[in-house]
Amino acid sequence: MPLQENIDKDIKSAMLSKDGARLRGLRAIKAALLIAKTEKDASEILTEEAEIKVLQKLVKQRKESAEIYQQQKRDDLYQIELEEMQVIETYLPIQMSREELAAYIKNAIRRSGAESMKDMGKVMGLVNQELAGKADGKTISELVKELLA
Repeated sequence: MPLQENIDKDIKSAMLSKDGARLRGLRAIKAALLIAKTEKDASEILTEEAEIKVLQKLVKQRKESAEIYQQQKRDDLYQIELEEMQVIETYLPIQMSREELAAYIKNAIRRSGAESMKDMGKVMGLVNQELAGKADGKTISELVKELLA
């Protein structure tokens, strides 16, 4: 079932069960998908890869907001961001552990023939393309730097 249909169905379910936190997260996803569809140069139907990027962007926004709220000791707003982030993450592919990611990156370095930090772009491109949505870009970057150093 396409993500948009799944979200619509889950919104109805959250409304019936009066689950406010889940409903906020689902509405955020629906809004972001609609915006992505209406952006310039976007097609009517989003690819799965584009949907994953939208969801990752939403999670990243929630994380950054939650950190700011935590620093400002706004636990009420911090909690809201965490709840929404948890809802959004349920629609993302299962994330790889740091150990699995490190092993995958070592293999990618071997396959690409990378030898130094100069080859980081080559490795990053390969890994990001193959692991779309399964790992955070920041974590990938840290591990590639660590393994190429």
